[in-house]
Amino acid sequence: MAFRTMIPYSRPHLAAAHFVTAHVFTASNCCTKSSPFPIRLVQINSIKARRYLGLQTNTEKERIRSLRTTSPSSSSLAAASVQENIPPSLEATSEPPPLFDGTTRLYIAYVCPFAQRAWITRNYKGLQDSINLVAIKLQSRPAWYKEKVYAANTVPSLEHNGKIIGESLDVIKYLDSNFEGPSLSPNDPAKKEFAEELIAYTDTFTKTVFSSFKGDPIKESGPVFDHIEETLHKFDDGPFFLGQFSLVDIAYITFFERFQIFFSEVWKHDITAGRPKLAKWIEEVNKIDAYKQTKIDPNEHLETFKARFLAK
Repeated sequence: MAFRTMIPYSRPHLAAAHFVTAHVFTASNCCTKSSPFPIRLVQINSIKARRYLGLQTNTEKERIRSLRTTSPSSSSLAAASVQENIPPSLEATSEPPPLFDGTTRLYIAYVCPFAQRAWITRNYKGLQDSINLVAIKLQSRPAWYKEKVYAANTVPSLEHNGKIIGESLDVIKYLDSNFEGPSLSPNDPAKKEFAEELIAYTDTFTKTVFSSFKGDPIKESGPVFDHIEETLHKFDDGPFFLGQFSLVDIAYITFFERFQIFFSEVWKHDITAGRPKLAKWIEEVNKIDAYKQTKIDPNEHLETFKARFLAK
């Protein structure tokens, strides 16, 4: 099941776009259908929301232009940082990279929550030098991406050892299993089983929240947010779903990033109110460089959701 929304141009350091296109999110990837529609950005006034999104200062645009990524060690989330030049998004007229030449490439779109999952995983495992980022402009995708890379024409996808892996949850599991770096999967059997349950629940969670936007969002989405709060009580050896940071946290945080700003700005509702574990989880995830480096201007998320769910 898919939902359509409106996506503005992807990165603040690229030329500003004046039009957006109808955007379709599927269960674990992003795709688009062309349909120009003018929008304008809005000012985010909520101090709490901006603080959550790491936008307290005027240096945010510069931070996004030159993102710092992390090469984490297995013993610490705060490993030495390295500079990474974030590539511009390739569009219809862009030439392809030298495909299937032995280089490992991760194809993403900066606006896509599914692609963001794979980007976070790559960064956390310290694979910036091993896996090249290739950003695709979803509004104007190059034909060669569908014809020569990934027939599904969605992101993320991973080019590795002459093959393509698609679907975000499959990609993050593949990255964790087939590349060096700190593991994002638990060894404990109970945690393994719980991880699979939580990852399987992501689709139910996101669909329920999206559906709530058609009615009473606070009331109708409450039960799934409460369920997330309950799951965060299961293990007490850390603030994350499995105690320690894992693929489960990555699978959820990209959507919480968008849901929190939307609920806060549109309905003046704090989704963490009365949910202390959820509040702590969001706070702790926001300390992880591998995630922070993938965050974009929250105005883009806000306009995306407004255009889709509030347009009359």
